[in-house]
Parts: sequence; structure tokens; C-alpha cells
Amino acid sequence: MSDTVPPAPDFDDDNRVRSAVDWEARFQADATPWERKSVHPALMDGLKHGILKPTERILFPGCGRSLEPLAAAQAGLDVTVLDMAPSAMAWQRDTFTQGGVSAHFVEGDGLTWRSDSPFDHVYEQTFLCALHPHQRQDYERAVRDWLRPGGQLLALFMQKEERGGPPYGCDIAAMRDLFSDQYWCFPEEAALRPYPHPGLNDKIELAGVVIRR
Repeated sequence: MSDTVPPAPDFDDDNRVRSAVDWEARFQADATPWERKSVHPALMDGLKHGILKPTERILFPGCGRSLEPLAAAQAGLDVTVLDMAPSAMAWQRDTFTQGGVSAHFVEGDGLTWRSDSPFDHVYEQTFLCALHPHQRQDYERAVRDWLRPGGQLLALFMQKEERGGPPYGCDIAAMRDLFSDQYWCFPEEAALRPYPHPGLNDKIELAGVVIRR
């Protein structure tokens, strides 16, 4: 997400969105600096170290035009991709067709959609940081509903000092409060691994596995 465009969503006193980012317009205009040119190394590390295993069910919410879903499917995982932008979903369908593997495609709102069957993993990449902080509780509830007990949120928490967004900074203390001990096992800070984001001025994403109780 760009630090300057689009503007942050506008909220009223009841925390209801009055205006929001037009993600479809961003994809159509290729105004998408958050997109990586290659598969995120955090996903490759998850495959390498056996965190992600063939046949396991994994959800990519707010997938956009990311390459990680295809890589996961090619590694044998059962992939579901979810995004509200039609052009992003069309891109994912074309990419999977060209890659010769299958996936489940869901076009809809990532905060309201629910699955009939739980997932083993949710891969978080530039979705949480795109949401206004007032929406984070909705996000946490969605992830909790998506995952089976013992399921894993493979998180990438965006670190930034400047105010506003998107992207919004995901301070680790705030993330620990969001994913509280009542429902989650949050990793120790020493276990979080930094990954610079080349499209966002090398802002650090802290990767960690958050486990649903």
C-alpha cells in the first residue's frame, strides 16, 4: 500500500466507514506498490521448514495479485483465494490456469465472508495493514472463525513509525492485545523474523505464527 495514495478511510464517531479505498481502481491503474515481483520469502520459509504441508487447507484473504497462492498450490496445499476486487480475482484465475493447478476462488469482503469448513492456515500479507485500526477486531473475529483449533495465522505485521495509512503500522504490543490469550497463542517477540518490503521503502514486516486455541 502506498503511504500517500489512496487516502485513509474516513470514520464517523460510530466507527462506521464513510469512505474507503477503491482497491479495484488501484488494480486497474496498476497503482499497487505493495505487490512483490516474486514469492514472499516468508512463504518459501514456511514451505522449507514444514510449517506448510501438502493437502493442508490454506486461505489467502485479500490476495490481490500475489504470487504466494500459486506457489502454495504448486507445493500441494489446498488453496482458497479471497478478494473483493474483480480484476484481482480474474488475475488469480488466469495465473492458476497457466500454472496448471487448481484453487477455490471467492470474490467478496474478507471481513464478512465465512467458510463452511475450517482452514489449517491463514496467510496474512498486506491485508491487516490495509485496514483502518477500527476494523481490526472484525479482522480478528474473521480469522478466528476461519481457522480450526490449533490452526495457524501466518502473520506479517507491518512496522512503520509514521501515522496514517494504508499501510497502517501493526505495532507488536497492539497485535498482542488484538490476538489475546483468550483465543490465541502469540509468539515471543524474539521468534518474530523481519522481512524488508522492497516495494514499500524496505519497511519491515515481522513474520510470526499465531496459533488459534
